[in-house]
Amino acid sequence: MSLQAYQQASQRSEDPRSTEYRLFAQVTRALMASKTLPKEDVKGRAEALDWNRRVWSNLAIDCASQDNKLPESLRAAIISLSIFVSKHASVALRNPDAVDDLVDINRTVMQGLMPQANAGAEGQAVG
Repeated sequence: MSLQAYQQASQRSEDPRSTEYRLFAQVTRALMASKTLPKEDVKGRAEALDWNRRVWSNLAIDCASQDNKLPESLRAAIISLSIFVSKHASVALRNPDAVDDLVDINRTVMQGLMPQANAGAEGQAVG
């Protein structure tokens, strides 16, 4: 079985929460790696920060939709976090230590996406 076939089968059988968890794990790892880059490697840090910003921007767009089934208070909180993430990305571009705040936010979201039965085992996946 080829890698591509495996990836397609995996994507079809994965539930939305698992997909979101996996996406947050990937972008969070990229953020953590960007912090280890030399301070003058602005491009590398900018790519990770932009990816994280785009993830949050898409979440906000989805939460703004009238078709979104999440409770209104949760949707508002996600939109608010998206605005913070977007603004904080500019700070983190100049100060790599500020990336920690974005990593913490993503990890908190990941904890909420984790199935309760796997929370202990998977909680160590990032970081």
